[in-house]
Amino acid sequence: MIDLDGTLINTAPDLADSVNIMLQKMGREPWPLEKVSGWIGNGVSRLVKRALTDSMDGEPDRDDYEKAYNLFLQAYGDNVSAKSRPYDGVVSGLNKLKAAGFHLACVTNKAEAFTLPLLADLKLDGYFELVVSGDSLARKKPDPLPLIYACEYFGITPQQGILIGDSANDVKAALAAGMHVICVNYGYNQGVDLTTLQTQGVIDSLDKLDQQLSLLI
Repeated sequence: MIDLDGTLINTAPDLADSVNIMLQKMGREPWPLEKVSGWIGNGVSRLVKRALTDSMDGEPDRDDYEKAYNLFLQAYGDNVSAKSRPYDGVVSGLNKLKAAGFHLACVTNKAEAFTLPLLADLKLDGYFELVVSGDSLARKKPDPLPLIYACEYFGITPQQGILIGDSANDVKAALAAGMHVICVNYGYNQGVDLTTLQTQGVIDSLDKLDQQLSLLI
């Protein structure tokens, strides 16, 4: 089970552009890419709120939020794969996993309306037998529900599954599900040192995942 934003694909450029289109239409100043990158990982709703409040947990005026949210959805729908690209090592890493016989699922907090076109546009959709998006179920990561759902789909126990992610959100979800988790060190970790978390390893490329998995299975 592999996370999307920050693990498979560098989506920050398109997310930042869409945030700034939203802000421009609301008469507000844009944010730099680095700033927006630090806000990614908890879904569109929280990203919009962070852009409006410059706070990780801020709650903006309700009318402002509703207007901004709709503007963002329109902007991101038009730009979901304009600049986003797979990270180095992703395609070769996925090819190794498929060749080794792994069943792959993409488990993300991104809404399905953006997830499916993005995977298709970048020709990654064919690798995954299951895609669980942020609005596919009643709850999303760090809740373990998406991981448990994926395990049930494949007919395995959580102990037989492995999550690959880039953030504490992923680690919390995996731990809650009773699942192994390996993190990449290049994604959207919101400043958290992933080596301090309860993972089964931190890697710098998905192309090296097979080496890490060999230690677990």
